[in-house]
Amino acid sequence: LFALQVFIYFSIFIYFSIFDMARFLFGEEPVEVTAMGSVLVDRDIGSVGDVDTAMVILRMESGALCHINCSRRSRYGYDQRVELFGEGGMLISTNPTATHVERYADTRTAARDRLCDFFLDRYEKSYLLELDAFAAAHEEGRKPTPSFEDGRQALVLANAAEESARTGRTVRLGA
Repeated sequence: LFALQVFIYFSIFIYFSIFDMARFLFGEEPVEVTAMGSVLVDRDIGSVGDVDTAMVILRMESGALCHINCSRRSRYGYDQRVELFGEGGMLISTNPTATHVERYADTRTAARDRLCDFFLDRYEKSYLLELDAFAAAHEEGRKPTPSFEDGRQALVLANAAEESARTGRTVRLGA
């Protein structure tokens, strides 16, 4: 009798980078990907050829820049937020916490509850809205979004980020 161990592994660029969200928020395609990574907190991840901390910069068709930070460990909880800024101002989507209470005192400013750790605690409402949108598209005869092509493009960007981090060079897309 033998034991079979299956290990499914996704690189930091595939599993943690939000390339699909970047394309959605910008409404345009990246033309360049530059990425760097390091092994700073989990030496074991380096043994499988990956990194635990990474940064990616996407240059979009318009010249706009998108900066994505990735980490396999965040001491203060599961951190996933979006900040957009430009000549018209800034938009921030912060991390959900158990309450929306912030505490201000002489020893700290804007102290909040810890970030929600479990993904369903963070995204249950989003998943329900996605299912509603999928059902509505089906009922109305529309193609649902995101599409298969959106997923494929996110993987193309993840692979480009891996190549950039490995080679130390910017990867130009569509060339």
